[in-house]
Amino acid sequence: MRPRGQAYVKANLDVIVNILGIVYGLVLILAAFVRNKALEAMRLDALFIPQPTENTRPVNLVAGLLIAGYAIYSLLTR
Repeated sequence: MRPRGQAYVKANLDVIVNILGIVYGLVLILAAFVRNKALEAMRLDALFIPQPTENTRPVNLVAGLLIAGYAIYSLLTR
């Protein structure tokens, strides 16, 4: 029998966190190439670098690849 509600979330919390990591990694990768108001709010360079420019956008690509790659790796080695 399948657990329901809160028990289901607790049983699969690592899968949920890894899927969210993959999604955020993909958002960061998109933020490196696409100029969109929603994606601008997710950019890491805009959060941590005092004056982000177009030259700092590749930081998002590298971070997105690392975050999504680690989340995929964690799902596959589960």
